[in-house]
Amino acid sequence: MTSIRTLAAAALTAATLGTAANAASIVDIASGDERFSTLVAAVSAAGLVETLQGPGPFTVYAPVNDAFAALPEGTVETLLLPENKDQLTNVLLYHVDDRKLTAEMIPAGSNFFKPILASERLCITKGASGVTIADGTGDVANVVIANIEADNGVIHVVDKVLLPGTRPACH
Repeated sequence: MTSIRTLAAAALTAATLGTAANAASIVDIASGDERFSTLVAAVSAAGLVETLQGPGPFTVYAPVNDAFAALPEGTVETLLLPENKDQLTNVLLYHVDDRKLTAEMIPAGSNFFKPILASERLCITKGASGVTIADGTGDVANVVIANIEADNGVIHVVDKVLLPGTRPACH
């Protein structure tokens, strides 16, 4: 875990230098919140910091550290290896939409959404009990905090890392 903390610290430093014009970008918000240190390390390792500091708009379904910890042992460390950068990038882009979608903009019921990883789909369900996101494995993440506003989009905090796979079935 030391390497993850080191990467997170490096990403935090990189994200906070020279970002006065984007003082509250998605990266800045995630970097300033310890619950996202693994996500920040992953974004840094994938070379996506600059992209997610850009003008957007973006919607990021941001997994907390516990979501990464729930992956099979060694998964995060393996994804962070330089030779797995493409796979890591795909996993991260599966968590990003190139539109700003607040919770209020998500229609009721189950609907397919296209993340930036264009070959894949997410099934987002909005109901009386909140918003859930089914990924390509059929597993479901819960949106535990919605609508964290950033200058370049919005963050929805999720309790599971979304993984590409076969197209999820919306109910």
